[in-house]
Formats: sequence, structure tokens, C-alpha cells
Amino acid sequence: MQTTAAAVTMVRNDPFFLRAWLRHYGGTLGRENCYIISHGREDEVRGTAQGANIIGIPGDTHQNFDMKRWRLLNGVAAGLRGYYDHVIVGDVDELVIVDPDSGMNLLQFLEKSPLRRVLTPLGLEVIHRLDIEPEPISDQIIGPRRYVRLAPHYSKPCILSMGTKIARGGHYTQSDKLNTPDALYLLHLKFCDFENYIKVMDQRNAVAREAGAVEDTSIGRHWFAEARGEDLALFEGFKQLQMQQGFDLKWLRKRMHKSWKPRGDTGFWQFGRPEFDHQYCLPERFIGLV
Repeated sequence: MQTTAAAVTMVRNDPFFLRAWLRHYGGTLGRENCYIISHGREDEVRGTAQGANIIGIPGDTHQNFDMKRWRLLNGVAAGLRGYYDHVIVGDVDELVIVDPDSGMNLLQFLEKSPLRRVLTPLGLEVIHRLDIEPEPISDQIIGPRRYVRLAPHYSKPCILSMGTKIARGGHYTQSDKLNTPDALYLLHLKFCDFENYIKVMDQRNAVAREAGAVEDTSIGRHWFAEARGEDLALFEGFKQLQMQQGFDLKWLRKRMHKSWKPRGDTGFWQFGRPEFDHQYCLPERFIGLV
């Protein structure tokens, strides 16, 4: 049994992403090293995640939902660090991948990674180009979907091999060192499939309505229907992103390091998160990776 790395997430009403999360981390790290917090103890989670470790919690919706979620994820990650060298913490629609050019998979990469640090993969959003990607997603995501847009907001410090606190949302930690290995990426899958996006957003809007007004809850503003916009227009807009040649993103990692600084007096650290209208086509070597 390997003790190099474990992966931790929380899930509720996200079967599409849970299956992808399990295929990826279960296939690389072993299902016995995957830890899933089941918000609501759903039967579907138990059936899908057989062989993984499931922690069931009550499914009641309340105003401090997101704050309590990250408090729990921090606690589970801290505990697992006593048994694993690295713990990957993140949302169920986020997957850490390693560039196949490195010659290593994720477990092999982490076996060679130094300890006592936080690793921040470069964030990429997988987008569904409705105009040129008609094929539905079955088991494989990268293949039917090849296009990504830059997403600095999703360059999350999500691989821990030291004691540190992760801020709500997973965007910041209290580690004052920024480590961004060239081979590491964090794929955000929210926009990878138009039909699934509609289903997921309908469910999240319902949860937000139960929790209360946006001003009175700790759920992210993007969970509320008023911040959603028109779904088809959003996806049609992806074609307007400027296509970039090649796939060399070292320039973005350099920007992250140049802008690295404390996040006020919170004890957390951050880098600049500008918005870019760039999209890239993932090279052939990434097909089938997720």
C-alpha cells in the first residue's frame, strides 16, 4: 500500500464529477487512498465510490455551509498528513494532472517531490466548444474536449506536505513560499460539458435558495441564480477567446511569482489573478489523461 499521496474532496449531487474524480485519483493513487466526504450520505455516492473511504455527514443546508466545509477539509487533510507524504485537497470538479512530457504520472511525480511545502498547479478550465466539439463525454473527458482557457483563479495551492491552513474556497494558504512545478496543472471541469453544466447549476441554485440570501450566507456568490447568466450565451462565448499557439505557459508561472505577496494581514499569501481571454488546444499527449 502506497503512503506517498492521498486525495480528499467533498461531494453532494455531483455524480458526473465524482466519477471523473474517482477514475483519476483512484486509478493513479488507488481507491483506498481516496477520501470522500459525502454531504448528505447519498446512496449514489456509496455505490459509485466503492473501495474508497467515505465519510458521511448530515445534508442539512445552512448559512455557514461553505465555511464549515473548509474547516472540515482542513481538519481531514491535517490528520491524513500523519499517514501520507502529500495530501491533495480540492473540489470534486478539480483534478491535478502531470504533463506526460515529464515521463511520470501523478504518483510518480509526488514520490520524487520534496516534502514540507505546498505545491500550486497552474489552473486551466476545460471548456466545451459547442461549435466544434459535438461528441458527448462518456468515460473520457480529454479527447472529446481539447480546449482550455487560462484560469489563474484556479491555480490553487492544493497539494500539501506541511502543516498549513487553507482558506475557504481553497485559493490561499498560510505558506509563504510559492512552488509551481512546470509539469503540474489543475483542471477545472465546471464548463467541460454543456448539458452537465445545466444540471449542476440547477442543483447548486436550489441549495443556495435553501441557504438564504447571498448577503447572509457563506456559500459563494456564484452558486446563486442571479449570478448565473444565460447558459447558452456563456458557452457560445468560449469561441471568442483568443486562440494561442503552442502550449508553453512558463510566462504565467513567472507572473505568479513576481506578484507573490501577503494577503493583507490575514496570514495568507497570494499572487495576482488577472483575467485573460486566452484559450489553448491541449496537445495530443494529454488525450485520455482524464
